[in-house]
Amino acid sequence: MNTPLNGRSDTRQLALGLGLAAAVIVLDQLTKWYIVEVVMAPPRVIEVTPFFNLVLTWNRGVSFGMLGGDSGAGSWLLSIVAVAIVVGLVVWLRRAARPSLSLALGLVIGGALGNVIDRLRLGAVADFLDFHLGGYHWPAFNLADSAITVGVIALVVPSLFPGRKLPK
Repeated sequence: MNTPLNGRSDTRQLALGLGLAAAVIVLDQLTKWYIVEVVMAPPRVIEVTPFFNLVLTWNRGVSFGMLGGDSGAGSWLLSIVAVAIVVGLVVWLRRAARPSLSLALGLVIGGALGNVIDRLRLGAVADFLDFHLGGYHWPAFNLADSAITVGVIALVVPSLFPGRKLPK
């Protein structure tokens, strides 16, 4: 077991988190490119299952379109905030002592940067996964959003169930 010295992780934990972040960014950008340039040319709704469609929406806000607007300044402002959060997460990642924490942080970092790339490059984030049931549609999302969600859950759940002690 690797024991961090002075509250800092060894380079393996940092590499693990940053490696996963890079993989998320690459996969996110590839899936968005494929959907926007190949599948949705022209844009349409593709029914995959009775509860899942492929659609193309442009999210100018944050998660699920909140704080959205058509302002180009909004994209820049959201991107600056996201990058500032990522910087904080990287500092946290540098201190990570467990692979599970490194992986969770890597998912959030990669997802956040994947969406920042869209905002800066395209002015909005491409969302295309549309789940629905009984006429109710969950807001469309993408791989980056999924990585952020899974990463945040992996960060929060252990704090909800603190009974298990981790080795020092």
